Amino acid sequence: METMTARPAPAPDTAALPTPRTAAPATTPTAAPPGGGTASTPRSATAKPGTPTAPAAPPAPAFRPDYRYVLLLGMMCALPAISTDIYLPSLPDVARDLQTSATAAQLTMTAMMIGGAVGQLVIGPLSDRFGRRRPVMVGVALHVVTSVLCAVAPAIVPLIGLRAMQGFFNASATVVAMAVIRDRFVGSDASRLMSRLMLVIGVAPLFAPSIGGVIAGQAGWRAVFLALALFGVVLWVVVWRRLPETLPAERRRTGGLRTALAGYRSLLRDRHFVALAVMPGLGVAVLMSYVVASPFVLREGYGLSEHEFSLLFAVNGIGLVAGAQVNAALVRRVAPIRIVRVVLPVSLALTVVLLVLAVTGAGGLWALLVAQWLILALVNFVPPNASALALSRHGEIAGTAAAFIGASQAGVSGLVSPLSGLLGGDAVAMAAVMVGSSLLALLVLALATPAYRRGGGWTG
Repeated sequence: METMTARPAPAPDTAALPTPRTAAPATTPTAAPPGGGTASTPRSATAKPGTPTAPAAPPAPAFRPDYRYVLLLGMMCALPAISTDIYLPSLPDVARDLQTSATAAQLTMTAMMIGGAVGQLVIGPLSDRFGRRRPVMVGVALHVVTSVLCAVAPAIVPLIGLRAMQGFFNASATVVAMAVIRDRFVGSDASRLMSRLMLVIGVAPLFAPSIGGVIAGQAGWRAVFLALALFGVVLWVVVWRRLPETLPAERRRTGGLRTALAGYRSLLRDRHFVALAVMPGLGVAVLMSYVVASPFVLREGYGLSEHEFSLLFAVNGIGLVAGAQVNAALVRRVAPIRIVRVVLPVSLALTVVLLVLAVTGAGGLWALLVAQWLILALVNFVPPNASALALSRHGEIAGTAAAFIGASQAGVSGLVSPLSGLLGGDAVAMAAVMVGSSLLALLVLALATPAYRRGGGWTG
């Protein structure tokens, strides 16, 4: 990887939320250890629990990430999405070839999501214990193995089990990518880098289904899993060659299960962290409501052809990516918490407009599409900013914190997104779920954080 340009550490956004919690004792910040990041700023050993302390010094980024670094982390974050989306067109073929029902075939998707959520909770503490490189190298290698085993699965039950394992191992790439960002960056810098990742991650749902459809059409659904294995091999090599260790040995946590559980207990006791950690999931729930319901809304409800639907899906995907890049530029001048607390009310207002259009039919299809595009363009403003703010509060257990955020995102969005189908699967149901998710996110921000209180980040 080319040499990165040195720059000063960003000022922490301490006006936005209460002081981040650290594992220990206010002393002069230590020099950055080898491999990037900084040692945690200790807190006074005699400080009583709950006593306000000075903000922890943020890690001093040793370099400015270039496009190859962003591409690497983006590929790691996108691995679960690619493993999901490239397989979507093959579901009918899987059901037919394995002589099972469509519902059973869909369980292979659900199993992977559940496996991913569990995997993040397990692998996060492991990355705090053994460093960042080792867990992701092992996890991606096992992704390759399970992908090959999926390609030769003899029946639906083994395939469901293997997909759960695949999701578990895929989680290593996402958790480590998030933890690496926290090791090196905080605040606006972290939010900006996460927004840049959306450019890479956003490509997956745009092109993966088409690529998977072509592969399955030419060589069958089993070849899709061989393609995933090949992608895993390429990712493993790139990680091996390009990903530096960002958690030196002196900053790693010792201990086993008890230490991991203690880390999660620490996170759960931090109400502001929990609030920020669930907001990305509620933001993604808005997106997933659209992804799940749009084929039925646009193709069956409005009679669009497969080609027209694919074109609109791509246009909305461009809105998602564009919104993430606008956020990346905006955080250079505006604190992440200020962006979140402005975007959430605007997003809620737009989802209400979408619901009114769906109920009344006013403006027809074009009005619905415009409102939908604007909503999706705002989706990627909340997850990177909320995640960066949450991670900044627990840098000493960044892997565990990243795992908590990722598992919360998978769990919340996984529970909320199917609601549109249960409510009827039409435009009204889709819009209603979007309204509910946006409203809940706004309530969490308003009631569980000081974002809308005096001194909560609007000034200072």
